[in-house]
Amino acid sequence: MKIKLIDFGLKADHHPFWLHENDAGADVFMPYDYVLKPGEVARIPLGFVLIIPDGFAGYVFPRSSMVAKELVCELPPIDSGYRGEIHAIISNVSTSSQTIHKDTRIGQLVITPVVIADFVLNLGEERGSGAFGSSGE
Repeated sequence: MKIKLIDFGLKADHHPFWLHENDAGADVFMPYDYVLKPGEVARIPLGFVLIIPDGFAGYVFPRSSMVAKELVCELPPIDSGYRGEIHAIISNVSTSSQTIHKDTRIGQLVITPVVIADFVLNLGEERGSGAFGSSGE
């Protein structure tokens, strides 16, 4: 799948990229040095826009190396209709300040299919809450 990326002046080697062709996520980079205090949540602009097709959403997942340092990317969805700059939302869940240096790979951009649900009040025949043989042996 091809997804259009609009670049705000990133170095070409800082576009989202897959280190290995079978990786689930494309690495994204920290654009500047930043110190997160304990408990702080930072909204980090990543320097690009994505034009995600309808029926899909994007997420910036945490990288395991960041989680090991107790820095976690939160997972608000990037909706297909969103046309603003993509951000990584990073929480410092440790008890000490953490420095994230410019050019560090801070997250993994993952694009997933989305089911658009039609929420209704009645689906017809009601199912019971019984279990373990309640419908007969």
